[in-house]
Amino acid sequence: MNTVKQNLERIREEISSAAAQSGRKSEDITLLAVTKYVTIERTKEAVDAGIVDLGENRIEGFLEKQAAIGEKANWHFIGNLQSRKVKDVINQVDYLHALDRLSLAKEIQKRAARKIKCFVQVNVSGEETKSGVSPDETLAFIRKLAAYPAIEVVGLMTMAPNTQDEDALRGVFSGLRKLRDEAAAENMAHAPCTMLSMGMSNDFKIAIEEGATHVRVGSALVGPYQ
Repeated sequence: MNTVKQNLERIREEISSAAAQSGRKSEDITLLAVTKYVTIERTKEAVDAGIVDLGENRIEGFLEKQAAIGEKANWHFIGNLQSRKVKDVINQVDYLHALDRLSLAKEIQKRAARKIKCFVQVNVSGEETKSGVSPDETLAFIRKLAAYPAIEVVGLMTMAPNTQDEDALRGVFSGLRKLRDEAAAENMAHAPCTMLSMGMSNDFKIAIEEGATHVRVGSALVGPYQ
């Protein structure tokens, strides 16, 4: 298995290339290491290699790694968060990538000790297996979040289909970008909507070309399950 540093060098080159393709700078892209399947030791290796943003989607793993690594990293919770579990993690996260229902927003408002930076998750592809607000309901949902002052909607997030069809992937990513632009154009104080969390190990280069600001890379960066 390659070291994380070796993988990181390659991925940063790919990010730079993809950013240049879309007339952007690589510094505008946040590389998020998805460490949910790897050990604390491998996660520490990622931080030592220079990665500062870590993503987890399981509460137990998130808390264990945060206890071991602490403020050396920015912590992103990227998985579905049950309302009853909000109290366990919400004040430990720097970003929540999966806000998709008002019941969750209500619980965040109840439990948060500070303003929480959230991405609204949108199910652009319409797959039944994926969570998220439907594209048609996204703007209305974001407007309703104004009632929850503990929430700042920093952007939108989506998960693309597991496919090699580049046109399908571009359609999903560009669709999210258009929604983000529409939300940003409304100049809502609680929802600046400047960010796009989209793209994973197999499609992050396409996502960057379509406007991603945050890419969530797991297996290609830190390796598969350990």
